[in-house]
Amino acid sequence: MNCKMRFSVMLTMLAIFTLTQAQEALPVLNLTLDKAIEYALNDNPTMKVAEQEIKLKEVSKKEAWQSLLPSVSLDGTITYDIKVAEIKTSMGSFKMGMDDANTWNGGINVSLPLYAPAIYNTIKMSKKDIELAVEKGRGSKMDLINQVKKAYYQLMLAQDSYDVLMESYKLSERNYNVVKAKYEQGKVSEYDKISAEVQHRSVWPNVVSSKNAVNLAKLQLKVLMGITADVDLRINDKLANYENNMQIDATSASQMSLDGNSALRQIDLNGELLNQQRKMLYSNFHPTLALVGSYSYLSRSNTNWEVFDYKWSNSSAINLSLSIPLFKASNFTKLKSNKIQQTQLAETRINTERQLRMQAQGQIDKMVASAEQLETNKKSVELAKKEVSISEKRYEVGKGTILELNSSQVSLTNMQLTYNNSIYDYLVAKSEYETIIGKE
Repeated sequence: MNCKMRFSVMLTMLAIFTLTQAQEALPVLNLTLDKAIEYALNDNPTMKVAEQEIKLKEVSKKEAWQSLLPSVSLDGTITYDIKVAEIKTSMGSFKMGMDDANTWNGGINVSLPLYAPAIYNTIKMSKKDIELAVEKGRGSKMDLINQVKKAYYQLMLAQDSYDVLMESYKLSERNYNVVKAKYEQGKVSEYDKISAEVQHRSVWPNVVSSKNAVNLAKLQLKVLMGITADVDLRINDKLANYENNMQIDATSASQMSLDGNSALRQIDLNGELLNQQRKMLYSNFHPTLALVGSYSYLSRSNTNWEVFDYKWSNSSAINLSLSIPLFKASNFTKLKSNKIQQTQLAETRINTERQLRMQAQGQIDKMVASAEQLETNKKSVELAKKEVSISEKRYEVGKGTILELNSSQVSLTNMQLTYNNSIYDYLVAKSEYETIIGKE
């Protein structure tokens, strides 16, 4: 069984060594938090989609303005009259042309809207659409920054955890070698040797898992940054570097400002769009006035197809077209639907604001708890290191037991991991809080 365990450990170590060598062969990208965010904002597909959405709304705005420009059309018809219409009166009957003849008609029509309330309101709505698209882009940007921050902190936590566990592995290896030497000299029992070996071997699976966690965190960060190249990320940063920044103002959620929150801003902009839509619906009750001009070229009653021998006549006209809507039932239904939508949006905003304040207060509480735990965790790490040192010396002189030595090592590892987690929890809560209040 011993040989099998050793063989398994050797295979695992060989796999880790091979993976490490493969990663070292890759190009290395040295990262800071600011650089990671910069990469994400430039290359992440989410931001590119948001930019295209803004461009799309700008095109829609131009389209709305173009509705005020004249529309010009060139029309032409060829009519073959088998039997033309006949007008019969008391004075006789008159045919409207000739049977078995063709008529050619071509012309240009120009229409210019002079008063069109629906178009004016559509233009105003297109402006609000652009504002909403910009705000959605801002919201996407803030969400992306939050995700990048958390992924960056996750990678730091994974790296720091790996360092702690590797240090614990080396410590357990050193202790095992000491106990093994004493056992061979007959100074300690076989139980001590087995306990030290078990302690040593029990740490290695955690080291392997933490290494995998580092690789997974790097992959997640690369996806958010929009990096497709096969490169290795390197962060020369530690969670302990952020210890002095864990200062917070425990502001009550009821007093904090949510004016910068993107979700609430989008709800407000949607409310303005509904107001503008209501005005546009009211414009369906208003008259419209247009100036229409036409010029036509006509040749009637031709019994052959020799076009260049036809006799042509031209005509032109300018007229004002006035349309006054009297009754359309769907206009009233649309207004009622708009009012219901505005009521729904108002209730949605109230509920969203309540939830955001609750979430913000939850993140504040997490930051407060992490900051309060930090000093205790830091002191615990110092004490755990002293405990390991004392237990080692006690064991060396024969006053301590192997259980004390193993227990002190486990306590040190747990305290170091807890210390790193308290900083990580604070940083993640802070990032979430800043996203909720809309801090850029």
